[in-house]
Amino acid sequence: MTREKSLMSYLLHIDASSLTDWSVSRKVAASFLETYEGDVVHRDLAVTPAPHLTEAGIMSWRTAPEARTPEQAAAAAVADELVDEFLGASAYLFTVPMYNYSMPSVFKAWLDQVSIVGRTMHVQEGSAAGREALVVVPRGGSYGPGTPSDGLDFLLPTLEVALGSHGLGLVVTSIVPEWTLAPISPALSGFSAEYEASLAASHERARELGAAWSEAAGDRASA
Repeated sequence: MTREKSLMSYLLHIDASSLTDWSVSRKVAASFLETYEGDVVHRDLAVTPAPHLTEAGIMSWRTAPEARTPEQAAAAAVADELVDEFLGASAYLFTVPMYNYSMPSVFKAWLDQVSIVGRTMHVQEGSAAGREALVVVPRGGSYGPGTPSDGLDFLLPTLEVALGSHGLGLVVTSIVPEWTLAPISPALSGFSAEYEASLAASHERARELGAAWSEAAGDRASA
């Protein structure tokens, strides 16, 4: 879904799940969008993945445009498109399921393309610092204190740093559906009730935030 965007007023929605109909993160994001009434720009990284960084891409940041090689110029054009789209948004919705204790590689590739020191990071003006971001981060089990997997969540803490405090400067809010493998994994079937409760709470929270962010988007548009 892509709605028509207006300058500096759209929500940038980035999907990173490889799944479609089976994706918990996409379904929770859909609940957010049910109540969010602002403009939305949608980028589905499973359909159009961002390329991984190359030497040409890294060196293009350090090279004046007129001095870039053809390879550097092409890599810079890719980054420019993604960065302009990122900076043009006033708020963000990221669906980033846990894959093997961390993030899907397509999201890491996108993050690497838009995280540029002096342009989107560690810059005083023109950055996205202070804008709201919601990350939906499902996981197959539970990683909270006291669980056997406590300390093995390398996804949400990384996102909070890379998108937030030490990276892009966004104000990160998270929704964390747990036990998403309970319906399909015999080893986790005993946690079906916990899964259903977590999923219901995630959808409810998503709808609440969608409505609240709609009001904020309206305030920005009328300011």
